[in-house]
Amino acid sequence: MKVIVGLGNPGAKYTTTRHNIGFLYLDYLQQKFGFSEFADKPKLKCLVAEGTLNGEKCLLVKPTTFMNLSGEAVLAVMNFYKLEFSDFLICYDDVDLMFGVTRYRESGSSGTHNGMRSIIGLLGTQEIPRLRFGVDIPDRKHDLASFVLANFDENQLPELKSIFEQYEI
Repeated sequence: MKVIVGLGNPGAKYTTTRHNIGFLYLDYLQQKFGFSEFADKPKLKCLVAEGTLNGEKCLLVKPTTFMNLSGEAVLAVMNFYKLEFSDFLICYDDVDLMFGVTRYRESGSSGTHNGMRSIIGLLGTQEIPRLRFGVDIPDRKHDLASFVLANFDENQLPELKSIFEQYEI
C-alpha cells in the first residue's frame, strides 16, 4: 500500500492558501483517479480517501492536526497500517522554489518547512520521499508565515491543475 500525504491546515479559511497546496494536490488526485470521498479518521488525526494507483491500493491523507503537528498524523497512519517510510510520499509547499516548479526527493532535511520538520522529528528519519511544490516568496522582506497563509494570487490558482498534471504519480 502507498500513502500520499498532502500537508495543509484544516478549515475553510485555509482552503486556497499557499500552505494548503498539499491538500489541493490530493483533491486533484482524488477527482482524477476516482478515489473515495475523504472520511474523517479521528484516531489517525486525518482525513483519508481510498483508491488504487497503478494497480496498488493507495490512501490519500490530509492531516487534521494543523501544519506544525503533521507528524502526529503521519506517525499514526504508519503505525496503524504497519507501513515503512518508503510507502509514503509527502506533498507540500516550498517558498524556495519558483511558482510552478515541482521537485521530488527521496530524502533530505525539512528546510524551513515546519510540517516536514514535525514529520522528520516524530519518525526519526529524513529518509521520507517528498514532492515539493514551489510557491515562490518573491521578496524575503515578507513575513514567511503571513505569505504562506495568504491565498494564492488570483492568476495562480487556475494554473494549479496544469502544475499538478506534471506530476501525476
